[in-house]
Amino acid sequence: MKKNVLITGGAGFVGRHLAKLLIEKGFSVSILSRNLKQNSGDMYYFRWDVANQYIDEKAVLKADYVVHLAGEGIAEKRWTVKRKKAIVESREKSAKIIYDVLKRNNKKLEAFVSASGVGIYGAVNGPEICAENTVPVNDFLGLTCQKWEAAANAIESLGIRTVKIRTGLVLGKEDGFLKKLAPLFKLKLGSALGSGKQYMPWIHIDDLCAIYLESIRNAEIYGAYNAAINDNTTNESFSKILAKIYGYSMWLPAVPGFLMKIALGEMAQILLTGRRVSSAKIEKTGFQFQYKDLEQALRSCLV
Repeated sequence: MKKNVLITGGAGFVGRHLAKLLIEKGFSVSILSRNLKQNSGDMYYFRWDVANQYIDEKAVLKADYVVHLAGEGIAEKRWTVKRKKAIVESREKSAKIIYDVLKRNNKKLEAFVSASGVGIYGAVNGPEICAENTVPVNDFLGLTCQKWEAAANAIESLGIRTVKIRTGLVLGKEDGFLKKLAPLFKLKLGSALGSGKQYMPWIHIDDLCAIYLESIRNAEIYGAYNAAINDNTTNESFSKILAKIYGYSMWLPAVPGFLMKIALGEMAQILLTGRRVSSAKIEKTGFQFQYKDLEQALRSCLV
């Protein structure tokens, strides 16, 4: 019988790609959704409603593994007090539903793999290379990721191998960050943001999904892992390569940081700050990135 992987947030950008890869690799996949869809082949759908703390328990009881991707988008709306609360609670409450079912039924997963973010190291600029043992920063991004991981740690306390994937900027076709950014550059209107010196730790969607797959397969993997390329990409160098792919040299001046803060409020820090991160820990497991060159990665997404 095929091993089953339950994905929370399975309808999202990463979830869709991961589900496809898992099925290709011989797993069956269960997706939690507020609106039920017709089961198809090795894809199964179960209903849940995080706001009302409801889940069809059969989804968890059927699973051999859980990949926890669910959570409100960090960069989708301005960070009002209400929005910040929704971002945090969507991650905590969705994990809590899984935890409650596991504990109530004494269900032992082979692994629980949770998304997290390099934002745990804070909205900070600077030359330090952040490894998994770097002290987290207690700004909004840092605290959000800490609470996200704490929710995963609760499941680890049940005696379940738990992995936390601290993800950088995800590059992929027709979705994610590039969906919003690429049209401006295609019109030759792209430019750097703020100082342009802020680091942009990135990862190709194929590599990110491969890390999730390896986290499922490899019982020696547990704890936190950075999922981003350590190549010192800055916002300015990223923007120049993106312009190059569209056949021109970037000519517009950088967008002033103060204008972005007026337009986006506190959320502008996502674009104006960024830290370097180390990928050494995941590579020591034997994992090999397919995309380590930014231009190659971007071309695979855009050309």
